[in-house]
Amino acid sequence: MVNTLPIHALEAHVPAGPASVPTPLHALVHGACPPPFVEALRQALSHDPAPVGADPAGRDAHLTLRLRRLSENLPSARHMLQAPEQLAALIAWTAAAEPALCMTLINHTLLGLGSMTHLAPDHAPLEKKLDQLESARAKCSYLITEIGQSNSHLATRTRAVFDPQTREFILTTPDPEAAKFSSVAAHGVPRTGVVLARLIVAGNDCGVFPFVADLSDESGLLPGVEMTGPVELSALPLDYALVRFNDVRLPWEHWLRDDATLAPDGVFHDPLGSPDRRLQRTLCVGQGLWGTLPGAAAALARQAGVLAARYARGRRTQGRLAPGTPLLEYRSQQHAVLGAMADAFALTCAAARALDLWATSLSGPTEGGPTEGGDTMAFAPWTAVNRPLSAYKAHSIREAARIITLCQRHCGFAGLLDTNRLAAYHGFLQAFEPAGGDSQLIYYDLGRALADEVSGPVPAATPPLPSAQHPQWWPDLMLQHTDRLAHRLKGRCDTLAGAGHHSKGSFAVWNPLLDEAAELGAAYAARLAADDVVRALTAVTDAGTRTALEPLAALHGVLAARRHAGSLIAAGTLAPTDLDALSEITDRLCDAVLPHLPWLEDAFALPPDVVRAPLGAENYGEALDRTLNWKHGATS
Repeated sequence: MVNTLPIHALEAHVPAGPASVPTPLHALVHGACPPPFVEALRQALSHDPAPVGADPAGRDAHLTLRLRRLSENLPSARHMLQAPEQLAALIAWTAAAEPALCMTLINHTLLGLGSMTHLAPDHAPLEKKLDQLESARAKCSYLITEIGQSNSHLATRTRAVFDPQTREFILTTPDPEAAKFSSVAAHGVPRTGVVLARLIVAGNDCGVFPFVADLSDESGLLPGVEMTGPVELSALPLDYALVRFNDVRLPWEHWLRDDATLAPDGVFHDPLGSPDRRLQRTLCVGQGLWGTLPGAAAALARQAGVLAARYARGRRTQGRLAPGTPLLEYRSQQHAVLGAMADAFALTCAAARALDLWATSLSGPTEGGPTEGGDTMAFAPWTAVNRPLSAYKAHSIREAARIITLCQRHCGFAGLLDTNRLAAYHGFLQAFEPAGGDSQLIYYDLGRALADEVSGPVPAATPPLPSAQHPQWWPDLMLQHTDRLAHRLKGRCDTLAGAGHHSKGSFAVWNPLLDEAAELGAAYAARLAADDVVRALTAVTDAGTRTALEPLAALHGVLAARRHAGSLIAAGTLAPTDLDALSEITDRLCDAVLPHLPWLEDAFALPPDVVRAPLGAENYGEALDRTLNWKHGATS
């Protein structure tokens, strides 16, 4: 565990819980958090307040109470921002318990408080505000997206003009298209915004910085702040709104300037040396999001797999081929449900690696982080901030959404009911497809950067692959596949550039190649996750655990190859005859996984008093019945 309090110090913050020695799989799934922290988290999230009405004020009050309960029971936000394992567990568990609460927590803690913690050169002037936010007596929103332009992060238009007379900053929205969009409820709880704005000094553009702006107090909006009523988003119900600023004056200490300076004579100096480098640094909090969000996606995928497996075991079909047979005996159901468990396991391994990369970045530069030789910005800034972490974000969100959709489909109508949680999980993941760095733009930039790095011809011969029943088959296959895709994309880029006499970085060259760039970017991200599965298995020393996990890992690879058959065959990575054998191998691997399924469910599942989904109960009908309010007709 990195940068966390020892257990004896943590016990000052959380009540003692039952001590236990985790199995290797439990340690991989739930990390290295001390048992007292895990127990405190369970207690904080198992509290089930009264149902909330549809009105925004009631919804916001509900989420505020939940946020305060977390702050009262857990270590401080500033502690957890330096304790990756604990923060990742907090985000993963809240996502499974209540996705809207998780998004609130990400906005408030990771992005808002994270910006203030990491980019304020001196915390003392902000101490009162930090204390207020940490206790959830006020709430924080992160305001980055502007509604009028795509890729607005690359061209922020909100302005913070320096006033040399008062040494304040005047925050202004220049036109309606520059309005910010975020979850910014103002229902009697003070709301603070961390606003990304372009610093203007003596008419000069000095780059994009975060600024702390108070949006509202107990009485409502503050002078100069304009906000719409709630803009509803049913997939993830929060109080979203558009926000504009009309000459709002901000004190000097509300400029989160990092290591930039502005002398009394008005001379600005940024040691980073360029606006793009400053934007990368301003967006450094994104690394914390990308380091922890894969863990939340993996937790939702695991929970969906567990719920679907338990439902399939207890649900009997009355089909004429085999009346009374449990769904789980059908091969198609096994492919879906056991495949969901296998893919959730792969996401878990990838999440552990993403968290490790972020933890490393807290103490210094990390692999793929901002360096002079890092990715250049083209479609979005994200891969320039950190290539592998942005890839983990995009891959984990898309994969988890696919897994949950699959589980919903194989649970029939029950998979769609709100009370069974899968719909809310899917909505959370849908919201994060564009949020936290648009996944498609990340894939474009990944593919472009990887093609630019290609040198030399495609290797004439590739090393032989292991058996498809071996966990190493899929990582080796994806290494060959990404290499082939990169060489193919590089060749087409060179051809277009030569034929039209365009530069290789021009729109005319890349516009016809965007789908191929995204294909390569997605393959690169999948390859990272494939490598992480083998890395995790290598770290397991217990023979029994490895025996159970190896067929699960292999099943993930075989099913992924079948899903991506078109790309693999088109690139020449696999031949059609190679794919013919995968159907029988899939069945064999399912047979190897089935005996271990109860053990996997136990390791993957979060406590039922946190998730509260009837779908996972031993008797689904009875569990669902307990959630319903029956009405009875009058009797004569």
